[in-house]
Amino acid sequence: RKIIFEKQWFYLDNAIGHIYGTTFEVTSGGNLQPKQDMEETTTDTKEAGTDNRNIVDDGKSQKLTHDDIKALKDKGIKGQEIVQQLIENSTTFRDKTEFAQDKYIKKKKKKYEAVITIVKPSTRILSTMYYAREPGKINHLRYDTLAQMLTLGNIRAGNKMIVMETCAGLVLGAVMERMGGYGSIIQMYPGGGPVRAATSCFGFPKLFFDNLHEFPLSKVDSLLSGTFSTETLPSEPEDNTLVAEESNGLTDEKQTSLQETEEESTTEAAMEINQTEEQETMDINAEDLELKENKEKENKENVREKQRKQWERRKKLIETAALLREKNADGLIVASKFHPAPLLLSLLEFVAPSRPFVVYCQYKEPLLACYTKLRARGGVINLKLSETWLRNYQVLPDRSHPKLTMSGGGGYLLSGITVVLDKGKSDSSHPDALKTEEPSSKRCKVQDLHC
Repeated sequence: RKIIFEKQWFYLDNAIGHIYGTTFEVTSGGNLQPKQDMEETTTDTKEAGTDNRNIVDDGKSQKLTHDDIKALKDKGIKGQEIVQQLIENSTTFRDKTEFAQDKYIKKKKKKYEAVITIVKPSTRILSTMYYAREPGKINHLRYDTLAQMLTLGNIRAGNKMIVMETCAGLVLGAVMERMGGYGSIIQMYPGGGPVRAATSCFGFPKLFFDNLHEFPLSKVDSLLSGTFSTETLPSEPEDNTLVAEESNGLTDEKQTSLQETEEESTTEAAMEINQTEEQETMDINAEDLELKENKEKENKENVREKQRKQWERRKKLIETAALLREKNADGLIVASKFHPAPLLLSLLEFVAPSRPFVVYCQYKEPLLACYTKLRARGGVINLKLSETWLRNYQVLPDRSHPKLTMSGGGGYLLSGITVVLDKGKSDSSHPDALKTEEPSSKRCKVQDLHC
């Protein structure tokens, strides 16, 4: 299929079989050709100005017009040659400083050289790309915040993780990558089914998806209360085929009876109709019967396929419910557009004691409400509400400095560790129960001070 990337379109057929990191050049017709290692054309950087104070950007410094550049492209001249001609036809290029010349060449190369490097997908690349291009799809989850989530959640191979996210599958993919196919992941999802657009971009092998389970949020309450039950499982496809065949037998009998009535009617009207017309009507009837039979076969196959998919889905749902009932998950990660408090309080029931949990939210206020509710509930320690600060730096010879623009905020994280909730002592959260006397050692010290 045609790939469109930054105003450039091409086909990836020729890239198959090459190693990651290979640089390709887009030729005519959108085909990719591996770029040969050529020495960079060194421009006369010796003829550089001392500063740019006398350069005026009036748009008249470039002699080549847009039509001229288009004509060069139509002739089949490559991007490198076009850049060289732009340099030669620029009246101000020689007066620019060495740094300004490098910047100019780099800018023109990016515009006119159709060069593409295919890199192996990773969490870092995908999170940076999503945050730069479509931050709304991942709830404005910045890549450094995602890194903090993976660290605070203690994601490692062999874990049994619960992931609740509405970030197009980016957080799920990051967890799967770090676990490396070992352990199990239970993805909680709202609505009709899980969204895994970003997860599919990682290119994981099938082995990684074998231990990936999914469970709807709508059934969490019933699972906790013990009233969870799936609908009666449909019988396996073999039984369905027998029922379908029996029903087909009935339809065949009806069709034969219809044919008999049609034949009787034709014999009665044979005195008035010619033999040629009789043959035509018989041919039409035979074609209609064939079409009906084909449609019935297609309908049977569709019904079987639907029933088989439903049966598999319910079977997986029962397996996932059994995993959650064990209540021994090694961690919980929440990064959704919904309010985190009800999600966290219900999902923490499935996490084993002494395990970490991390909650991401773009705003601070929902996490503050979460913090106070967890404090009142108990069963957690080391609660922390944090925000990471990120500034990018340009690191180049003689011109390293912070980037001019930086993101205002990367969201907030609430992290903590679960402990055994002693239900006998849960009443101690009552205000009257908190009015306990001070230890005797403290009372003695206070009395001594008064004396």
